[in-house]
Amino acid sequence: MRILVFDSGLGGLSVFAPVRALLPQAQLIYAADNAGFPYGRWREDELAGRIVDLMAALIEEAKPDIVVIACNTASTLVLKRLRNTYPVPFIGTVPAIKVAAKSSRSRMFSVLATPGTVARVYTKELVARFAPDCRVKLLGVRGLAGLAEARLRGVEIGRDHLAKLIAPAFDEAAGGRTDTVVLACTHYPLLMAELENAAPWPVNFIDPAAAIAQQVAKVAAAISRDVEGDAKPEESRIIFTSGIGENAALANKLKAHGFALPPQILPGWVRGRAHDGISG
Repeated sequence: MRILVFDSGLGGLSVFAPVRALLPQAQLIYAADNAGFPYGRWREDELAGRIVDLMAALIEEAKPDIVVIACNTASTLVLKRLRNTYPVPFIGTVPAIKVAAKSSRSRMFSVLATPGTVARVYTKELVARFAPDCRVKLLGVRGLAGLAEARLRGVEIGRDHLAKLIAPAFDEAAGGRTDTVVLACTHYPLLMAELENAAPWPVNFIDPAAAIAQQVAKVAAAISRDVEGDAKPEESRIIFTSGIGENAALANKLKAHGFALPPQILPGWVRGRAHDGISG
């Protein structure tokens, strides 16, 4: 069983880890489109085309039985198109608004996301469907995913700066206050300790990674009879669309996730650099 986990950068590692824990016999391949990161600078049409085309190259290279789109931006933009284009099962990542609506006692919660995810009609439809009786704040934050990437490279994240970025997610009104924050970008759980420290009061930060991993396991079980029997898995592979340079902290993080180094670089994708936009 081969499972491809895809993200714009390394945020999908927050999903990769629980998938590997649930399916230790699977062969896992991680793909990061770091040449296109951050996705927020792309126009929606160009980003959609890039992801769909890049997925063709990744499927050809990795030959996965399942693809996990561990990226809210990509999922809310092109998940349906990917499913209609390729015969491989796709599992997406969308804001955990339903979970927040069920768990919030104050009926006040925020969705911490990229500007693109916040702007999507899909996200607003989730709020209307699952949280019509809640006071929901959608907060698109630029640069937070980049801080998570920097943290993986050993950069210390200043508490005051992070606190300023997330402060709008915390509201008080009519005797109640925000008690739940949905982490609607897979990069954000990589900063969980820093987010908890920067919060003005304790809240339930919802990380959907475990639920995504459970869905992957469910799909894997359903198709296992159609897939060749599992052998002892090889060392996990990691693929980038651009070089990552030399960084000891990052190399150690990747090794800790079980990746064979040096990483593979998929040629031909350092092109069509990002444009200004609201897509990610």
